[in-house]
Amino acid sequence: MVSVQIFGQTLRAAVEESEFEVPINDQMTVKQLIEANPAQLGPLLQYIRSREALITINKKIGSEDSVVKDGDILKFSFQSRTSYEGNRDIPT
Repeated sequence: MVSVQIFGQTLRAAVEESEFEVPINDQMTVKQLIEANPAQLGPLLQYIRSREALITINKKIGSEDSVVKDGDILKFSFQSRTSYEGNRDIPT
């Protein structure tokens, strides 16, 4: 099982839950995990593609191509005001 945690009202509204577990048999990428569980995770794909979702796996920043395995904690956080490079637009 992979523990999934969702942060940010936008992402929580998309998936309707803030914390749940997803079964996993073997290692797979974040994208493969989402595609294997479309009912729970499918709405997150649009935010990943637009670089509005920050992905972390066990407290390390990841991407849709990062590998997850049984026992991992996968977090998705909403990032507003992203730039074209995927970095946050933080005023100085």
